[in-house]
Amino acid sequence: MADQPLSAPGSQGDAIRTELLERRYGRRLALQGLSLAVPRGSVFGFLGPNGAGKTTAVKLLLGLVRPTGGEGMVLGRPIGDIQTRRRIGYLPELFRYQEWLTAREVLHSHAALSGMPGPRRRAACRESLELVGLGEHAGRRVGSFSKGMQQRLGLAVALLGEPELVVLDEPTSALDPVGRHDVREILHGLRSRGTTVFLNSHLLTEVEAVCDQVAVIDEGRVVAQGSLEQLLRRPGVEVQVEGLGEDEIRALGGRRTADGLAHFPTAEGRDVPEIVAEIVRRGGRIHAVRPQRESLEERFLELLGVR
Repeated sequence: MADQPLSAPGSQGDAIRTELLERRYGRRLALQGLSLAVPRGSVFGFLGPNGAGKTTAVKLLLGLVRPTGGEGMVLGRPIGDIQTRRRIGYLPELFRYQEWLTAREVLHSHAALSGMPGPRRRAACRESLELVGLGEHAGRRVGSFSKGMQQRLGLAVALLGEPELVVLDEPTSALDPVGRHDVREILHGLRSRGTTVFLNSHLLTEVEAVCDQVAVIDEGRVVAQGSLEQLLRRPGVEVQVEGLGEDEIRALGGRRTADGLAHFPTAEGRDVPEIVAEIVRRGGRIHAVRPQRESLEERFLELLGVR
């Protein structure tokens, strides 16, 4: 362990911070040298291929297993701190509730296990169910729920009692487009009230839509971390233009694409007015201008050496 702690108890810095965090199972190294910083109040995407160490990292952050090397802080306390765990909501990828319980009973049982005071439980359970769109189904038994409704119920459990940190493992995997939209709105609401969301998901378009920052890990190490603006490069500007030939577009630093657009690969947003003015000066007619940015999926595959 390092001689100095990553953060003092009660620090208002990062919600999660790890330094060279490691976990071994016998001779197998499941996580090696994980160094991570998750700002408070952010929606943070945690990405990586299967077997990269994401599940092990989540277990370490939640105190479900102990590290064999390195150190970490969660909400200003060392990982595994019992009192801190009461301030964390968690939705695992695979979960199952007793089919004979109602949705309300599931939440009440979790509220009791968390030590929530009795007078507060009823209102907290009702608010959590309403937040995920299950308020009208509080009295229904879990066994009658669709897969999507069960996913919403799991999310309601994770949000019970307004935790400071919410760890979500594939929260939209069983949801239809409407359900995914609802979860995005919930995540935006959590961010607006200062809750930190740690989101583990394979749905990169969802991550790109909601996350402030992302980290990509591979073989137990962070290979990239930062805001989407920092990680996703902007490969030029596309212009839908008529009246200019290939040679004229090439003279402006562009090229014709297969669908007839003019692509300027080295241009940035600030170059658009100059490009537009020169096209018009040469007699071209512009119908649309679209600054380009690579997708998170493209960047993810590039970081992993797939493309």
